Amino acid sequence: MRDVKTPSSASAADSAGAAAFGFWDLVAVIVGIVVGTAIFKSPTLVFQNTSSPAQALSLWAIGGGLSLCGAFCYAELATAYPQSGGDYAYLRRAFGSWLGFLFGWAQLTAILTGGVAAMAYAFGDYAVRLLGWSESAAVPLAVTAVVFISALNLLGATIGKSMQGLLSVAKVAGLSAVAIAGLFLAGDAQPRTWSEAHELQGPGVGLAMVFVLYAFGGWNDAAFVAAEVRGRSRNLPWALFAGIAGITLIYLAINVAILCALGFEGARSTYAPAADVVQRWAGPWGAKAVSALVMVSALGAINGMILAGSRIYAALGEDYSLFAWLGAWSTRRRTPVNAILSQAVVALGMIAAVGTAAGRNFVDHIMRSLGAGPLPWERYFGGFETLVTACAPVFWTFFLLTG
Repeated sequence: MRDVKTPSSASAADSAGAAAFGFWDLVAVIVGIVVGTAIFKSPTLVFQNTSSPAQALSLWAIGGGLSLCGAFCYAELATAYPQSGGDYAYLRRAFGSWLGFLFGWAQLTAILTGGVAAMAYAFGDYAVRLLGWSESAAVPLAVTAVVFISALNLLGATIGKSMQGLLSVAKVAGLSAVAIAGLFLAGDAQPRTWSEAHELQGPGVGLAMVFVLYAFGGWNDAAFVAAEVRGRSRNLPWALFAGIAGITLIYLAINVAILCALGFEGARSTYAPAADVVQRWAGPWGAKAVSALVMVSALGAINGMILAGSRIYAALGEDYSLFAWLGAWSTRRRTPVNAILSQAVVALGMIAAVGTAAGRNFVDHIMRSLGAGPLPWERYFGGFETLVTACAPVFWTFFLLTG
């Protein structure tokens, strides 16, 4: 591997993808990645670990405030060092090429690709519920989602960002409908009692804050495309601010709607709070509508991670000769072709490793080689639980590869 001067990491992006993203494109990327599927489950977990509705809502507001603080820092970094790859470029400049390389390698082998696989699994999981298909169809549907979104982004940055905008608008519209449904069901809800303390059902506020911050995670990915932003000194800071402020308002509105429709104890006991709210308002079709909304939300997150994440691998390819093939850009389509293909292959490999019998046997073989027993697939198999169970060997493999 060879080191190259830091400014070169933006060269291909500057020449191939210059001025590809405007203000609304960045907002769509932020909303698409941050508002994935967590908001459909996190509210219950937050309510269980807080003592009152007021405390829970304040944590969501604090989470938004902390994210804004981080966003302002990233806005300064992205405008001062407008290079493709975001965190990769900043870590490389601040701590040396070795840490930048480890970050890029981790994103490709485990983190971002794992996120794509997890969202694809969520898409497949909810699709079979909506369509009434066998659970065995979830894996092919997850594969289809990754292949389809990757293919769209291979066609060009314009198509990729247009799809991102469409999915983000649909996502915001759907979540707004959930919030409105909750307000219509308010009935005897009395916000003045929301400060009354209840007995905790979980470890406490610290764990609740973890779920809140998880739901806000991903806004920094907008910096991955900094080299391709029009008027970046103006658009990047404002897009980060508008995106996170809007997401905070959406999250607060969803939580208020859940409290109005279900009450605090009801919100603590439900497995799918948003689905319960809409089902009470629209009947059985409400649950189907929320399943469709989760699918759209998952697709938006997949598209955002593929669109932005591929820029990390392209920058890595420009800086290291061993990975030079990752740095290939299509000047006509303004997109890092090989980086997108590589990301898709790794994500599909993760889906296959978890979602097929052969893949699970292979993972168990690795576990035995490491001196551990096979994973209890029959206990944890299904959607998110499957991906969480499989996370450990994925990260162990990464640690072995990086030393």
